[in-house]
Amino acid sequence: MNMQQANFTVTGLTVYIRHIFDLDELLGDVWVEGEVSNFSRPSSGHWYFTLKDSTSQLKAVMWKTSAARQRYMPEHGEKVRAHGKVTVYEAGGQYQLYCDVIQPLAKVGDLHAQFRELWDALEAEGLFSPDIKRDLPAFPRKIGVVTSASTAAFQDIQNVLRRRYPLAELILSPTPVQGSDAAPHIVRALRQIDAYGVDVILLARGGGSLEDLWCFNDERIARAIRETRAPVVTGVGHETDTTLVDGTADRRAPTPSAGAEMIVPSIDDLRFRLKELSLQLRDAAQENIDSRREDVDDISHKLRLVAPTNRLRSERQRLDELDMRLEKAARAKIVSLRDKVLSQKRALESTNPRNLLARGYALITRADDGSRVTDAADANPGTSLHIQLSKGTITAAVTERTLDDQPST
Repeated sequence: MNMQQANFTVTGLTVYIRHIFDLDELLGDVWVEGEVSNFSRPSSGHWYFTLKDSTSQLKAVMWKTSAARQRYMPEHGEKVRAHGKVTVYEAGGQYQLYCDVIQPLAKVGDLHAQFRELWDALEAEGLFSPDIKRDLPAFPRKIGVVTSASTAAFQDIQNVLRRRYPLAELILSPTPVQGSDAAPHIVRALRQIDAYGVDVILLARGGGSLEDLWCFNDERIARAIRETRAPVVTGVGHETDTTLVDGTADRRAPTPSAGAEMIVPSIDDLRFRLKELSLQLRDAAQENIDSRREDVDDISHKLRLVAPTNRLRSERQRLDELDMRLEKAARAKIVSLRDKVLSQKRALESTNPRNLLARGYALITRADDGSRVTDAADANPGTSLHIQLSKGTITAAVTERTLDDQPST
């Protein structure tokens, strides 16, 4: 939306401006110093006045409920310190301060000087040192609260603890939290609740004037906090208020409600964290199971390799392979021998006399002694010879012979 082109009614613009004021955290919790003028207190019980300095002025109002708690009433021309919330009064179109506390500046200055002196003394002793601060328990089972049972602060604490962490037991050590005689009561309440065996202690009080909170600047309370067994959290006043007990406490919270939130975890956050841890545990367990399963499978595989049945199966397979190789080698040997026999047979057949005779050759032997005649010199004329042919035998007598390189006889 282009704000330069926006059109407002007077009421709309005033409401818009008030909304901006109400969203500003600083304006919701502010202290203002100035001179009182135009102070009035009508029959309604409300206080109306103006705070001003040399150049500016600010309209202010204190409602009847807050005015009734005030033990100090400002006068015209008096310099004061006022606490409250700055917002817009729509009917008049003005911003103004809605006060809940007013303090005279002269007295405030004296109290601040006393506070500074006590603070410096305890700090010099080391009572504020971070080294002596105790850690808060992560999951307290017993929570001790030191405050007044009738205050709104205690109700706020109960609501926060019930909402955030209902698992813890809340134990109240009631005490006055305002007035000149409140300090010894607070010290006694601290010691009693600590002796009860709580895990953590919350010392709390709601907002108020400097005088209302002054009992928490008592040195006795500050020292009692350092003597407790359980760690102590303070939630006194508003965020802008600082008291002596805040320095010696193990933790300081700006308000009682914030103190309650500080000492316990959120059960919703715990549920979420437990769910996360459960998933992580499940994943880790599954990863471990998968790893172990792989180990078992590996060992099982190795056992199968060395198992008797597997060994026998392997040897049987090896014998089958050897039998096949032997059978193949035997067949090859038989074929080789058969080929060799056939070759020798063919060679023998080629030299068989009968085969020679069939081709027209003859076997000649002497008739008298049967000796073979291979040379014409072995058969003289008149020698009787047997001539064996392919079919049959002829008996003949040598009538003439011819020797190689000799004339015939």
